[in-house]
Amino acid sequence: MEPVKWGVIGTARIAMDRVIPAMQSTPDCEIVAIASRSEETARSAASGAGIERAYGSYQALLDDPGIDAVYLPLPNHLHLAWCLKALEAGKHVLCEKPITLDAAQATQLIALRDRTHLVIEEAFAIRNHPQWDTLREVLDSGEIGSPISAQATLAYSNLDPADIRNRPEDGGGALYDIGSYAITASRLVFDAEPWRVIALIDRDARFGTDRLTSAILQFPHGHASFSVTTQGGPAAGGSHQHFGLVCSKGWLRAEFPFAHSTPAGCRLFVGDHKSTGTHPSREITLPAVNQYALQAERFSRLVRGEKVTSFPLETALANMRVIDALFRSEQSGSWETV
Repeated sequence: MEPVKWGVIGTARIAMDRVIPAMQSTPDCEIVAIASRSEETARSAASGAGIERAYGSYQALLDDPGIDAVYLPLPNHLHLAWCLKALEAGKHVLCEKPITLDAAQATQLIALRDRTHLVIEEAFAIRNHPQWDTLREVLDSGEIGSPISAQATLAYSNLDPADIRNRPEDGGGALYDIGSYAITASRLVFDAEPWRVIALIDRDARFGTDRLTSAILQFPHGHASFSVTTQGGPAAGGSHQHFGLVCSKGWLRAEFPFAHSTPAGCRLFVGDHKSTGTHPSREITLPAVNQYALQAERFSRLVRGEKVTSFPLETALANMRVIDALFRSEQSGSWETV
């Protein structure tokens, strides 16, 4: 079957270092063009990645009739506008998370998707990692009962004022960048939506972004809590991450739940009601995979009309509703309904 012909809108580090190489590793994808606001930058990126065509504007790439789908790793505040333009140009869209800055913007994308009948998804690579399917299987088996509490931590240190993650006007901050992982994971394990949330947010006096966000999400049958920070833990591209569950008959912990910069194996530690302390009753070892390649393969097959798992925009919309409520809680200082 013919590969899907892709264009990449933007030359962000995640695109050049992780996503483009992953896409090029699968026969389902053929990256034929890349665009930047600068033709020089686009040509340099294309040359380095072995991409045939380079465009000095995003619109020029969208006007290329030889492109089926676009991957969009632009700064967060540009997601809505260029997703809309891409859909209007007849392109399928895979856009980096968060898909938009709020739920109202996500609703606009859903409306245009429904009119164009094109495929558009949020590029949330962890959803494609098999450890989350395995975790779900453990819960569904009843081995450790039902989840009653989920806890997540994600931290890295970045004090660069030029970095878009430290620029509120670009949609920067801990909640957008890494809090979204904790929200997604919590919704997955409870297989439900939280009905109210409360947040404690500390903002950097220089940048204006949230550098530390802690939150509690109340689900119908349990609680989730998380803390995320952009000014703690490892520097130089590393991160500290944790995700764990307390269940009615045991517990579970993921060794490496979120960021997988390179393909690597990982483990799930499962403790039943007989396990003591932090010693699991068993370990589940998962082989090394590239979650970015799995994402590209799955999305390309969706574009071709194959029956594979999809993560519709309604899933991204649910995440954005939680983020909206957490920002409202920052202002009100109290619980907010999602």
